Amino acid sequence: METVHNDRSVVKNLILGFQHLLAMYSGDILVPLLVGGALHFSAAQMTYLVSMDIFMCGVATLLQLKRTAITGIGLPVVLGCAVEYVAPLQSIGNHFGWTYMYGGIIAAGIFIFLIAGPFANLRRFFPPVVTGSLITLIGFTLIPVAFQNLGGGNATAKSFGSPVNLILGFTTALVIIIFNIWGRGFIKQIAILIGILVGTLLAIALGKVGFAPVSAAHWLQLPRPFYFGVPHFEWSSIATMILAAITCMIESTGVYFALAEITGRDLDTKDLKHGYRSEGIAAILGGIFNTFPYSTFSQNVGIVQLSGIKKLRPVYYSAFLLIILGLIPKFGAIATLIPASVLGGAMLVMFGMVGAQGIKMLMKVELNNRNLLIIAVSVGLGLGVTTQPALFQFLPAEAQTILSNGMVVGSFVAVILNILLNNTSLQHKVEE
Repeated sequence: METVHNDRSVVKNLILGFQHLLAMYSGDILVPLLVGGALHFSAAQMTYLVSMDIFMCGVATLLQLKRTAITGIGLPVVLGCAVEYVAPLQSIGNHFGWTYMYGGIIAAGIFIFLIAGPFANLRRFFPPVVTGSLITLIGFTLIPVAFQNLGGGNATAKSFGSPVNLILGFTTALVIIIFNIWGRGFIKQIAILIGILVGTLLAIALGKVGFAPVSAAHWLQLPRPFYFGVPHFEWSSIATMILAAITCMIESTGVYFALAEITGRDLDTKDLKHGYRSEGIAAILGGIFNTFPYSTFSQNVGIVQLSGIKKLRPVYYSAFLLIILGLIPKFGAIATLIPASVLGGAMLVMFGMVGAQGIKMLMKVELNNRNLLIIAVSVGLGLGVTTQPALFQFLPAEAQTILSNGMVVGSFVAVILNILLNNTSLQHKVEE
């Protein structure tokens, strides 16, 4: 009987892990497709880039899950390449070449590892009013991404927002909601997976899924260090990547606190330091194997919240699945069959839940004039620059990278306002 129970446990954790994988898969393969496309990679080079990116996502996730003397935050978090890196990588690759791009990634990884301690000591600048605003922003700044996917993925395409895309996206969201309301036990926990599967099956029935990517993919792809060449280092490329890395560290901080809140764990400075170091090592490995830097994926916070599963075991399964998919591109290609509109429907619910988690945290904050001002200005600015990034189009590219990121702008403003309004003589002025 015990063996049967263990077998069931393995199957359940495997399914839950697959759910985590599907949530982050589209967002992650988007980065190699965007970067490889901009740098005119050949089909063979693109195959390697996508496969090794997925493989490294699994490795990076394991680094973060397993607590060691110097690494691992030990929270149910999945790592992938953040979109914040796309524009800097495209710029460096086009201006200097691929090898300088990977030199910048390695340098950024070393920077993250070295700055982990001092950055973790900034924890006192993240009280509940700041972290609550930050988590609210994580969810709500990602809603436009969900709607872009729901419409078909490419807002400039003629088919964007077509009836079929809307049907697929909203059907997926509706199935997830239904199973969250009426589902019980394990069925409720995998509501997102069920929604994605139902949406994909509906897309197949409507003739919207082509199986050509699966037949074209290879059976095996092994990781090779310096596949595209030995990295080169150049100061402006390194500076650009470090700026992008800092924005991702800020976003990761919000994800850490969100998961800590959901799982009922108190994070200390040591935990944060281990988390940042893991991301630094992951970035260094990404540079060596010619993929990308890696940071925490916000998408998976919504899964932890919706499924109620707060254990690490399903995420371990997800990491191993990513490694396997990275080594066997033909299996990995199957996941690419899921239409963008189906993923958009799932993202709509997941990101909304992340934002709701932030609001739940803010409900525990004393809502005096000072804290209301912090919430209003930080969330307002964060959402504003997310919806109108062209506001800064006349500024230098480096400044645009930072200021067009709603998470970074909102969190920076929240931290500064909290210092001014809750720790200086200004607090008395605001309350008058």
